Amino acid sequence: MVPGLILLLILFSFILVKSADMAIVALRRIAKQTKTGLFALSAIILAVGTSFPELFVSITSAIEKTPSITLGVIVGSNIANISLVAGLTAFIVGKVNVHGDFLKRDALIALVAGIMPLALVLDGELSRVDGLVLLAMYGAYATGFFKGRFLEIAEEHKKESFYYRFLRKVNHINGARTKEFGKLFVGIAVLLFSADVIVKLSTQLAVAAGVEVFVIGLILIAAGTSLPELAFSLRSLEDRQPSMFFGNLLGSIIANSTLVIGIAAVIYPIKVVSGSEYMIAVGAFLLIFITFWYFIRSKHRLDRWEAGILLLLYLLFLLATFV
Repeated sequence: MVPGLILLLILFSFILVKSADMAIVALRRIAKQTKTGLFALSAIILAVGTSFPELFVSITSAIEKTPSITLGVIVGSNIANISLVAGLTAFIVGKVNVHGDFLKRDALIALVAGIMPLALVLDGELSRVDGLVLLAMYGAYATGFFKGRFLEIAEEHKKESFYYRFLRKVNHINGARTKEFGKLFVGIAVLLFSADVIVKLSTQLAVAAGVEVFVIGLILIAAGTSLPELAFSLRSLEDRQPSMFFGNLLGSIIANSTLVIGIAAVIYPIKVVSGSEYMIAVGAFLLIFITFWYFIRSKHRLDRWEAGILLLLYLLFLLATFV
């Protein structure tokens, strides 16, 4: 029973990622065709586009009143981003150089954002007020600190940036607007359906395997929803744009830790029910992030052996969670 549930969870995670792809492409085409709201849509697409799977799983789990999945997915995705995704990508490529000083500021904000929900939940619950605090943090990040970065993003999209090409290679984007709205609604519908199935399967798997549902979100769902970040990272380095590689990983952590979990907490408060596993995850996130930050600041690059250490830390995190 357990292997079958795991296979179904993997299958619907794949469907979730593909439907997120469809919805994002449709949004991008609509922005291109209408020529209205291009800045806002472009900024949102790049900032939270790869977090769409986490967002819809979190919203669905909040509506289904199983918020432990949300907490697990967010913490697990943040850990996977800076160890599994960054480590695997850099290990494949061999070496990733860091250009510019912006990364120091981005990394600091990502660390603060990653810690905030972990600190707010120390009383045992992430309340609706805490969720509003996190949403306000994301608003400040999006409209204040990085307004200039968002303007740059908008300009990149006007020039058909590689992010759009990564999502869907097409030669013509002048299709009927109604068709794109149709694809958008279909993508969102499939996103909601697959997210709902994932939440239900996670609950069944937790019961069958005798573990907390938090752990299922922390490991299995988090790894599945991190696939867009992995694909984006590989493509960005293929296009020789390491700043986009680092920026997307850190931006995903910020979006996950403020916008995504904030929306979920506002819908339904999140309580910590898996104390030991949660503390292991918190410790792993802090250790892996600080290690990652040290590597990229010390020599302004991420070498293959350092990527190997990040992958090893992720493996140790998995062992610590299940032992």
